[in-house]
Amino acid sequence: MEPYRQLSSLTHELFRQVVEAAPNAMVMADREGLVVLVNVQAEKLFGYPRNELVGNSVDMLVPERMRRAHPEFRRMFYGDPRSRPMGTGRDLFALRKDGTEVPVEIGLNPVTTTEGIFVLAAIVDITERRRLEERFRQVVEAAPNAMVMVGQDGKIVLVNAQTENLFGYNREQLFGKSIETLVPERFRRGHEVSRNAYLHDLKPRPMGTGRDLYGRRRDGSEFPVEIGLNPVRTSNENFVLAAIVDITERKRAEHELMRRTEELARSNQDLEQFAYVASHDLQEPLRAVAGPLQLLQRRYQGQLDARAEEFITHAVDGATRMQKLIDDLLSYSRVGRSGAVQQLTACAAALDQALKSLSVVLQESGAQITRDALPCVMAIPTQLALLFQNLVGNAVKFRQVDRPVRVDIGARREGDSWVISVKDNGIGIDPQYFDRIFMIFQRLHSRADYPGTGIGLALCKRIVEQHGGSIWIESQPGAGTTVFFTLKAEDREARIPPQHTP
Repeated sequence: MEPYRQLSSLTHELFRQVVEAAPNAMVMADREGLVVLVNVQAEKLFGYPRNELVGNSVDMLVPERMRRAHPEFRRMFYGDPRSRPMGTGRDLFALRKDGTEVPVEIGLNPVTTTEGIFVLAAIVDITERRRLEERFRQVVEAAPNAMVMVGQDGKIVLVNAQTENLFGYNREQLFGKSIETLVPERFRRGHEVSRNAYLHDLKPRPMGTGRDLYGRRRDGSEFPVEIGLNPVRTSNENFVLAAIVDITERKRAEHELMRRTEELARSNQDLEQFAYVASHDLQEPLRAVAGPLQLLQRRYQGQLDARAEEFITHAVDGATRMQKLIDDLLSYSRVGRSGAVQQLTACAAALDQALKSLSVVLQESGAQITRDALPCVMAIPTQLALLFQNLVGNAVKFRQVDRPVRVDIGARREGDSWVISVKDNGIGIDPQYFDRIFMIFQRLHSRADYPGTGIGLALCKRIVEQHGGSIWIESQPGAGTTVFFTLKAEDREARIPPQHTP
């Protein structure tokens, strides 16, 4: 007990109270390694009452397999007495009274007195931390992607099996190596700069946003990767955990999709060009046929027998239908080929233009057109007018014979777009035909009942989609039809412009 009495004469009560109140186990020993002071936390950690510790060698708290080296470590400390962690880079364990071992973290601090230097060891039980670290390792190991953790010095401290599979190294070959080992040489200098910058702004984020990233295998081959960075903070140091995904197959699929898209675009362009040229070039020979037939019909009407007049009538009707079909095909092929730029367009003005073009049929049918306040949208004015012309024209064409025609045009804002609606009280459409009606040349009625080429709604769909919108209908047979389409709103619009009435 002499060391304890000696300490009592060298230290004052305040120091003892501070040690006693410390949240960790505190053990103080002299140069010979004899315990001179412990606190209540040390009693709890080691299972000894303090009277069994004070005056005995501190080696009794060290597992037997480590005791031989312990005096040398103590000698080294006294050779350079300063505050520092004990056993840096090694796993430390303490021995309890019951013979069990516990992983610990120890901080050494010199206490200088007139009687000499003592060592005050702060001892922390890290059993729970080890359990969490092991669980963390298991989670990393089970991850489906390659996982690499590096310290602030850029050295690899942890990898999983997927990393071994992806890069061709075993983990022993990677531990302690620079993370740049896995980076192609041409990127290494920039990677080191980026890594240091990330350490000053630790937060989860993707690496290299907007750039193509590559990893380097052990055999020197490179492959495209996607990397997510996540900081891992501990009490001693911050780490960076990188999740690495091989995107070779995705890149190959993207390139294939791009190639096919380009081929499809070229094919569509060729088809549009063909449709335009064919329909344009057909007009002249058709005029050469239709013109003389119409002259024959007018000049010899009533002078030929019934069979001859029937033949001429059929020929004139066929030529007229062909002319209408060619005109509609030209309109269809021109959508997207005009090179016109979308601009801020008043829907009301486009509707006025459409109603002006339909003035004859509207007057003959007695159609009543109503409209809500219509917005300004980003559109090509001529195409927007053609869109309204086809939709209102269809509403008049497919009307109920026993009621006046009524067409209501409305608009509502949804997010960044306007939804425009054209509602009629006509014959309606069976829902099973909703998709079919937007296909070119698709008709639901005979030409005798409702004349036309079957291109109108296909043209509407093409116009809307060229403007980045969508089109759909709601209808029931006998209950009328509502056609909806969306167009992009103009952010700068502050109000709905003044409306006009037809």
